[in-house]
Amino acid sequence: MKLSACIEWLYAPETANFADRIWLARQSGLAAVEFWRWTDKDLDSIDLALQATEMELSSIVAEPMISLTDIRNQSIFLEGLRRSIATARRLGAPVLIAQAGDELSDVSRHDQKKALVETLNLAGEMLKGSGVRIGLEPLNTLIDHPGYFLPSTVEALEIAAATGRPEIGIVYDIYHSAVMGEETEVVIGGNIDRVFHIHIADHPGRNEPGTGGIDLKKRLDWLLARGYSGFIGLEYRPVAPTSKSVDACRRVLSQ
Repeated sequence: MKLSACIEWLYAPETANFADRIWLARQSGLAAVEFWRWTDKDLDSIDLALQATEMELSSIVAEPMISLTDIRNQSIFLEGLRRSIATARRLGAPVLIAQAGDELSDVSRHDQKKALVETLNLAGEMLKGSGVRIGLEPLNTLIDHPGYFLPSTVEALEIAAATGRPEIGIVYDIYHSAVMGEETEVVIGGNIDRVFHIHIADHPGRNEPGTGGIDLKKRLDWLLARGYSGFIGLEYRPVAPTSKSVDACRRVLSQ
């Protein structure tokens, strides 16, 4: 089980310095970190810290973070994607995370879905041969992201498949999926090859595993047993000091 610390939240209580969070993750025995936006980060210091610690970067967000349900944003997103790909390759991140954006009130869901497929198809062509893939992320609309277009894992997988591109898959966030009442084995089914990255947090609270009621170990065991071999992103708000939180997380997931 390869764990990746989302240092937007993990180690944030300990230090405001992003590069120092990479060092703290290394001290916790983790092999990888991840973060969201790259355009607001000091990439030089992050690059140096990754090299010095020999840590991997499991994912970053594909910028700009604009609505891909709006076909008018297509050219803007693709131009930004070129820079995101370059940054991912520089830092060694194999996955760029893309979000669909909010549902548009003046456009049919059919046309919004069509825009997503078309834009991601073109994105896949840009990614070809780069060693970088895009994971489209479903998000819950009940607590954290009301109005978001894509709360369904099944629909996200349909969109990824409809692009016809092997470079396009999904980020499967177990927290968001569980909040929406989804069962992992039902919504993923035989599509494990389209799961490029995983996020976990418990519910309620979106805190560390073991603080809520999601059967995280059972769900992860199912995914791993069916061939998932990528990173599992610890994308939660730690209640305990982060190093203790990570140790507790390991215990919960290995029981």
